Amino acid sequence: MIYSVKGELIHTEPTLAVIECGGVGYACRTTYSTLSQIGSKGSKVTLLTYMYVREDNVELFGFATSQELNCFKMLITVSGVGPKAALAILSDTTPEKFALIIATGDAKEITKTKGIGPKLAQRIVLELKDKITKEQQLLGTNSGIDFMPIIDGGSSSEAISALVVLGYSQSDATSVIAKLDQSLTVEELIKLGLKGIAMKL
Repeated sequence: MIYSVKGELIHTEPTLAVIECGGVGYACRTTYSTLSQIGSKGSKVTLLTYMYVREDNVELFGFATSQELNCFKMLITVSGVGPKAALAILSDTTPEKFALIIATGDAKEITKTKGIGPKLAQRIVLELKDKITKEQQLLGTNSGIDFMPIIDGGSSSEAISALVVLGYSQSDATSVIAKLDQSLTVEELIKLGLKGIAMKL
């Protein structure tokens, strides 16, 4: 498995970046967001990667941030969502906004992406919210720690779910959000939560 590629950006196309590493050009499918962050041809670039393997094809996907990579990996676990659809969704939104969409159940926002209809958008939200809820319940059961005041609905619960979508652990997300003003909006909690986790790392 290729974890990342680091080298010179030698070519770009819409949703594609080619990174030359040790004389080999790695074609990485990617999002418009990542393309906007990595600069122009000749730039030194590091992309976090995901290798997608099928019987008839192997593709490498690259992302500028771990948050975007994690959102991509979560999206392709949803029934009916392939890598191209996942890239399209993440090209139309930031990882933070996508996490907020899932946490708040705003399926309508996902339908703004071309090719994503209401039924698929609803499935994405329901499957990912269900997955996160099960992880929350499992952690609360196995850890012996009572997280119910935080995850039992409200802005705090949605903020924790959003941080999990972005790839942070349930325990880190819960501990950081628990220290914040619970009257803040979900967006404010997510922003402060990201800062809090960054300070812990």
